[in-house]
Amino acid sequence: MTILPVQACETAPEASRPHLSATAENYGFIPNLAAVSANSLAIIEADEVLANYIAKMDLTPAKQKIVLMTHNSLNGYVYFIAVHSMIVQTQSIPVDVISAVRDGKEIADPNSQALHTFTTRLNEALGHVSQPDVDVFLAESYTDANILDVILGTSLRTMSNSPITPLDAPCQGDPWTRPTAAALAVA
Repeated sequence: MTILPVQACETAPEASRPHLSATAENYGFIPNLAAVSANSLAIIEADEVLANYIAKMDLTPAKQKIVLMTHNSLNGYVYFIAVHSMIVQTQSIPVDVISAVRDGKEIADPNSQALHTFTTRLNEALGHVSQPDVDVFLAESYTDANILDVILGTSLRTMSNSPITPLDAPCQGDPWTRPTAAALAVA
């Protein structure tokens, strides 16, 4: 269900049009996230800025995806599960790691699992993680900066995603549904 208009360059508010044009030039099409975000100049600009900061995280691209996809799966963000699942196919990110996050299962690599667990705790506690959660995370060779990286990643996805963004055509071949409680209990 789409609640907000999915804008095109011609229909978007005037101030958002240059952002949609640049997005179309960069990607070859306008992703629906940008088309919906274009309804608010503040949101489309903030999304662009924060997305650029993700690349500056002190985490590898694979670890960045763990943070983003963990947040997406916990919050039922079908749009970004599909987008990140498509993106990882073009990067050297282990498919089993992304599958584990998508399916609500444990990641085999303990360091990656620690990141997934910390991101989960941060989301579930609405940002108020406990000192033991922080200690476990830091014991896996993560840093104070990485704690802030996780906060940045979850902030971006909280702001830029919603269940009202329809899937883009390139992402429709790999639909995702949130695992049921029963399926998670088996994991």
